[in-house]
Amino acid sequence: MPREQPLLRRQLLAWLLIPLSLLLVADACVSYWVALHFSRRANDRTLVEIARDVSLHLRAAGGTLTLDLPETSRKLLFADDTDRVAFEIATADGRHVEGSVISPPAAQHTTDTLYDGELNGAPVRIVQREVTANPALNHPAALVRIAETKNKRNELTREILASTVLPQVLLILIAATLVWVGVARGLAPLERVRQSIATRPRNDHSPLAVAGVPGEVRPLLQSINELLASLDAALTLQTRFIGDAAHQLKTPLAVLEAQLEVALREKDPGQMRLALETLHSGLARMSRVVKQILALARNEPEAAHQVTLAPLDLNALALDICTQWVAEAMKKRIDLGFEGGDAPVFVSGDATRLRELGDNLIDNAIRYSREGGHVTVRVSALPSPLLAVSDDSPSIPMHERERVFERFHRLLGSATPGSGLGLAIVKEIARLHGATVTLQDDADGTGHTFLVCFPPAVTSEHKSMIYNT
Repeated sequence: MPREQPLLRRQLLAWLLIPLSLLLVADACVSYWVALHFSRRANDRTLVEIARDVSLHLRAAGGTLTLDLPETSRKLLFADDTDRVAFEIATADGRHVEGSVISPPAAQHTTDTLYDGELNGAPVRIVQREVTANPALNHPAALVRIAETKNKRNELTREILASTVLPQVLLILIAATLVWVGVARGLAPLERVRQSIATRPRNDHSPLAVAGVPGEVRPLLQSINELLASLDAALTLQTRFIGDAAHQLKTPLAVLEAQLEVALREKDPGQMRLALETLHSGLARMSRVVKQILALARNEPEAAHQVTLAPLDLNALALDICTQWVAEAMKKRIDLGFEGGDAPVFVSGDATRLRELGDNLIDNAIRYSREGGHVTVRVSALPSPLLAVSDDSPSIPMHERERVFERFHRLLGSATPGSGLGLAIVKEIARLHGATVTLQDDADGTGHTFLVCFPPAVTSEHKSMIYNT
């Protein structure tokens, strides 16, 4: 299976590097604008100074406007190794007098007007200076225009931009490298966890190591460890259950196979019938074991995801269950009695499961009571709904009384046939109903009493609820 791309790493790098790249672009734009602005201001000042110097050398001789500037000074003012500088002298009303023809500005608002234009097809920066008449100094009113190509400006802009953007580009590259390394090192613990999970055997449910993992990831690992613990417990229980169930079914199947072989070999009809009766009895016992295994599986927490609990009369249900067991009790000459009240005793329960609980308790009492003994079923409402089943069974040691509710557990030395599942089923059904089941000595000192205590009674016959396991 191909390894999936590290999406988390890509996302982290994207969230970190994309903003840095956008910041670089925005900063480059701002830097370009700043460089262009300062370059323009610096060169505009030079143009204004040239226009001012030219305006100081204007003269009016015989009513004619002239530029009284020696050739040497003209070369100093207008000569440039990088750019071409041109000038124009015009009268105050705009008539060309001397120099190149330079387009005037669209509007005139200040003494020195700066604007962009073209001269001989080349883009230029132009300054127009309005010179006011000064008869005392023999300075006539005039317009002075100075045009300069933009080579120096562009070169200065590039130099300023390079000097500001290049260090920032290097800084961004260094930051991106550090981010890449930092993200890789930060995700290294997660990669170790991934490798630990990927390389461990499928049957290894031991907790994942939390040491060295960032604090933000520890709750996730702790939740995974809790899940692994629950999974391990469930799989252990399932494995033990399957093993015990196989063991319980193995013996009856072996007995049935032996009885069937005996029946097939018999020629005497009487002996054959006897073998078939034994075979029938073994089938009945195996059928009972299978039913109990299925009942236990149906009432386990993993299987019983949702149980519908509705108000029912525990008194009437227990009486009906006792009635069904009268014939079985009479086979062992056991006195099966019922003690209940005249008023209903309401509990919230599942009638089918509670009937199964009662069947297993009475079956257990009849099965283990001595012949000619007593089994009594009692129902009471106070202080809380209670179902009690008393019997005349042999005494169970105190250290065994908790274990009798374990699945497949049977007391040593017991000759009574059974699977050891009945009381385990009782405990699971009681748990689904929020009830508790306990084992106590009988009041008369002979046998035991199984007590199932339910939560407080339901007060409305129409009230129902869903109990989620």
